[in-house]
Amino acid sequence: MFIKSTLIMAFMAVAVAGFTLATKDHDSPEDKIKLAKSARLEPQTMLAADNSSAGGSSGQPVDLQTLADHIQAAAPSAVLSDTPSKSANTTAADSIAQATPQQAQPQSTQPPMPQQANPAQAADNQPKVDESALRYFASRGDKARLQAEISRLQTLYPNWTPPADPLAIPQNSDKQLEAMWQLYSEGRYAEVRKAIADRQTTESGWQPPADLLERLDIAEARTRLVNASDLKQYQTVIDIGARTPSLLTCSDIDILWRVAEAFIRTDRAARGEDAYKYILKTCTNPQERLATIQKAAALLPYQPMQNLLSLEKPDGNGGREFDSIRTDLARRFVAQGNDDPKLTVSQDYLSQVERVARSQGLASDDALLGWYYLRRSDYPDAEQWFKAAHEKEDSATISQGLALVLIADRKPQEAEDAMYKWRNESKDAMATYLAATANLMALQPPANLSEDVLGRIAAEVVKQKYVPTAQQFGWFARSMNQPQAAARWFETALRWKPDDEPSAYGLAITRNQLNDRVGVAEVQRLWAGRSQRIAVLGEPAPRTPTSEPLPSPNQALHPAPQTFPQTTRQQGGPQNVQPMASRVAPQSPVTQPYVNGQIPVQQITPARRAPSPNYAEPDTRARVATRSTRQAAGCNTTVNAQLLTPANALSRGWCLMNLNRPMEAVEAFDVALSNTDPKSREEAAYGQSLAYLRAGLANDAAVAATKAPMNHQRAAELQVAILADRALSAFEGKRYHETLLYLDQRAQLQQERADLMVLRGYCYLNLKMYDDAERIFTAVAATGSRDGSRGLRDLQLTLHPPRGEY
Repeated sequence: MFIKSTLIMAFMAVAVAGFTLATKDHDSPEDKIKLAKSARLEPQTMLAADNSSAGGSSGQPVDLQTLADHIQAAAPSAVLSDTPSKSANTTAADSIAQATPQQAQPQSTQPPMPQQANPAQAADNQPKVDESALRYFASRGDKARLQAEISRLQTLYPNWTPPADPLAIPQNSDKQLEAMWQLYSEGRYAEVRKAIADRQTTESGWQPPADLLERLDIAEARTRLVNASDLKQYQTVIDIGARTPSLLTCSDIDILWRVAEAFIRTDRAARGEDAYKYILKTCTNPQERLATIQKAAALLPYQPMQNLLSLEKPDGNGGREFDSIRTDLARRFVAQGNDDPKLTVSQDYLSQVERVARSQGLASDDALLGWYYLRRSDYPDAEQWFKAAHEKEDSATISQGLALVLIADRKPQEAEDAMYKWRNESKDAMATYLAATANLMALQPPANLSEDVLGRIAAEVVKQKYVPTAQQFGWFARSMNQPQAAARWFETALRWKPDDEPSAYGLAITRNQLNDRVGVAEVQRLWAGRSQRIAVLGEPAPRTPTSEPLPSPNQALHPAPQTFPQTTRQQGGPQNVQPMASRVAPQSPVTQPYVNGQIPVQQITPARRAPSPNYAEPDTRARVATRSTRQAAGCNTTVNAQLLTPANALSRGWCLMNLNRPMEAVEAFDVALSNTDPKSREEAAYGQSLAYLRAGLANDAAVAATKAPMNHQRAAELQVAILADRALSAFEGKRYHETLLYLDQRAQLQQERADLMVLRGYCYLNLKMYDDAERIFTAVAATGSRDGSRGLRDLQLTLHPPRGEY
């Protein structure tokens, strides 16, 4: 009898409809997992999916006939499979065979529907069914388990009709079996096993009901699966699920969740997504469906979650079933966008977070949006949201985001102030603070910093041994005409990073300024073969082809095009701090009259800017000097440079330069920089540097020149032009020490032209360095320059002012 019952159970099991998480490899355990409404349901937790919403308190009477009618009317579920390779006609037998290949496969795709029969035939066809569990649950008033048992038996025995009153079933006098069912219902499975073994020992030939053994196997498998999941033994979870497919039904949603998580944790996210899809396509309990989305959102990335959300249903009240967690989902997706700057989150989710940020006023929502926009270099929006968050809550994370935006927006002084008190919160916080200090010390013109701010920055830089800011302190000291302090900072930076070439160059030119020839020679010896500009320091510049002819009086300064090394100020600067420097906009000339020996700026006509000559698109096969002018007719109309190809954008950039529209040319060259051809990228960076120079933005020209490698000739030319432009801007701002600094640096690279020598002479004159001014003006006047002669006259007027000018 036992063998016959077992064969019947095995045959009926392979006919039950189910769900298999299928992949191409059907031999692995996880490929054998089948999510199905099983014929073997664990009475504690397994409720048929079709009846999961029915039921009530265990103390109320059960309308068994209604339940039976409902079960009979419900067709068994078909095989559910989302795998594209599966045919729509895949049979239940095929699915079961994949999960348990050792079992025989029936021909039909699902158990036959109950047939209508007359009472006499029905009586003859009634199968012999073990109704002991049915009677036990009914006697206990356990409605949920009773319903599950009726559903199970109806699935196993389609011709079986549930009794109208299970309590009317003839009572079994087997009290020991009743005790075993009691232990089983209490989850005391080991004791059930022991009771079975004890009875088989005392009663030879007694066999427990097959139903009890099967239920016991399933319950024990469930316990092992849950324990493995709790211990994070995810492969074990998958193996148990493969061996026990009857666990994987809507009646035990927790097991489905655990199997889905196991797939995801073992790098099979697509299989986990399939499990969640099965729940959303099959299971109907609203609370469980909502919890499924919440659990999936914690484990799956953005795009798979959109696939799951597409299975959302209306809630019957004009809304959607997941509306209650829509805001939390939007926050989670925006946060995922913060982690992955390549991920584009739907505008609907961004708008949702923006609305709740304004309505609820939480700083966390403001910061969430700030990080999202910052990661996409949308600095205006990022600054708006970070400032809103900072006003509500001054925390380390919010201050860090705000500081990064301020650095990108060229406001390092505000960034340093925002991050100072949070600098020790984390390594990232310290890195952000130090980046702010490096950018702050690199500002052009130098920031007006108090002694307290300078002191705290210096203390932190020394404590952290941060080379970029130490190097910038050296350039800052030079701009303040403090060469001794500059040399010490450069030496300190080199102690921390001996291979920092910008610091070595800064030390060399500072020692040269201090007439420390031995010190300069030492730096040159240490850097021999590693830095060309250090090696040639102090050597006279060649006077042949590389030098330009002396300009005639009143000739305007036209910066010659060339590349610029990656520096923030004076060929130095932090290598990984963005942006590298702030803009120095040209200032209007001073127009006050000549009074008390102060030389008015507008008198120095040789060094003033004037419109640059026409630029032609460079011919990559010839020298710069052989370029021919390109016609400007093709760029008279305004177009969006972003819509052009890189090659067309490059041509348009040179055309715009000839029309004296440098800022439009900047945009065109920026598009051209996306070209994959190295030579075209060089041309684009070169053109953008020239455009910035035309607009009077020397620092931006320096940054543009670093966007692509350039040949040595262009590097030298652009560097000379940028330094000349900076010198002129500093002079127009009456920053005479700074002007001399730029002129000195330029003189290291190329012989000084007459107009720049005149500029130097007027710097000396305004700084009351009369002997130096006289030496310069005399030398320029000797070439026949009227500007030199006029400089000498201005010097005499300063030393011997006419009466009545006081």
